[in-house]
Amino acid sequence: MLLSSTRRDWTGNIRGDVLAGIVVALALIPEAIAFSIIAGVDPKVGLYASFCIAVLTAFLGGRPGMISAATGAMALLMVTLVKDHGLQYLLAASILTGVFQTIAGYLKLGELMRFVSRSVVTGFVNALAILIFLAQIPELTNVSWHVYAVTAAGLAIIYLFPLVNKTIPSPLVAIVFLTGLTVYLGLDIRTVGDLGDLPDTLPVFLWPDVPLTLETLQIILPYSAGLAVVGLLESLMTATIVDDLTDTTSDKSRECKAQGIANIGSGLLGGMAGCAMIGQSVINVKSGGRGRLSTLVAGTVLLLMVVFFEPQVSMIPMAVLVSVMIMVSIGTFNWKSFSDLKELPRSSNTVMITTVIVVVWTHNLAYGVFAGVLLAGLFFANKVGHIMYVAGEYDDDSDTRTYKVVGQVFFASAEKMLDSLDFKEAIGKVVIDLKRAHFWDITAVGALDKAVIKFRREGAIVEVRGLNKASETIVDRFGVHDKPEEIDRILGGH
Repeated sequence: MLLSSTRRDWTGNIRGDVLAGIVVALALIPEAIAFSIIAGVDPKVGLYASFCIAVLTAFLGGRPGMISAATGAMALLMVTLVKDHGLQYLLAASILTGVFQTIAGYLKLGELMRFVSRSVVTGFVNALAILIFLAQIPELTNVSWHVYAVTAAGLAIIYLFPLVNKTIPSPLVAIVFLTGLTVYLGLDIRTVGDLGDLPDTLPVFLWPDVPLTLETLQIILPYSAGLAVVGLLESLMTATIVDDLTDTTSDKSRECKAQGIANIGSGLLGGMAGCAMIGQSVINVKSGGRGRLSTLVAGTVLLLMVVFFEPQVSMIPMAVLVSVMIMVSIGTFNWKSFSDLKELPRSSNTVMITTVIVVVWTHNLAYGVFAGVLLAGLFFANKVGHIMYVAGEYDDDSDTRTYKVVGQVFFASAEKMLDSLDFKEAIGKVVIDLKRAHFWDITAVGALDKAVIKFRREGAIVEVRGLNKASETIVDRFGVHDKPEEIDRILGGH
């Protein structure tokens, strides 16, 4: 089983994976350089990071076909650290980030993804599509008509070439053909080489030149913690999206460990911390990449190109890569979400739209996802709370009022349960029947205590019956209504 899975990941789609990996490598180069500039470091830091992270996650990752490298979300968190303390502290922070992520993997924190609702994932995808598109605007502002012409030609090739040949990825055809055409025509447009000098040597192992002291830890710890959270969040969300695109499953905990080891390796090779990239992952899938080989090819070809083919890579027009990223943006956006606005519940739409707004407004994926998850949780709690109800029955012969509680009793529904009870009714005995109820938290237990004590204060005999085993455990541990000394203390206080 393991052997067949390994063979499928590495040799099941060799042609598609190799070609897709080359396309991804070409698209990674300008992004890695741009993210290095954002972080305030030399372009080679981002390029070395992209190589190292892609190669290591190809072997260790839990999501075959997903692309991980240096990213903008991570680069934004590094700016202050680099500005105040320099590159060496960034390398140390990258290593510590990897340590945190590896620990998260062993703690199986990747399993927490099951708490992220579909509405949050849709909002996350749409927000990233918008951010990817907005990131291309500077390349299309205050430029000559040649840039627009090349961008339009790139989009035309990307969408029309598959009608002629589906074997070769159309983005690769667009990049190669339009690079040759712009060089032949001598068009004066911005190229990859204009972003910064590409490295001319392979990365070497080095330990960050920082003192191994508590002071160093205090400096890098806050940055590493933030990078670890954002990196894992983006990686796990991207893994979920690639799962959907390929109709396959992935090992989220293994992915956490792989991201951690990759970031440790990146820091030791002079690179910055990174994570999964939804844009490049979509390019990979759309270009036919499915297995680990595509990720390995992307990282390896990236390094070989910038080190050994620097003159040729430098000639690639940014306008062509803009057309590729616009294609990614269009392909990433969930266009069905517009029609879903009429069909899905208002709460789901609110969660999706909130996630989009927060991510786009803050340019921070973590904030958007946290906001979406929090809102989804509140809506869910409110919905489940409304399902709970209490039915009362009175028996004249025994002067007994039976309250049958049905549903989930927790912080959102406990008050509703209390409001359904008539504490002022002059009655001899009260039975609280909980056979069809479940108690989830101490708020629910507190509500039961309050009900029992109030009825007893009014002179009624109270019987609680029907608790299931789980509810009985939490009531026995935290409840006070069946503990005479606690009731005496409470009643005595009144």
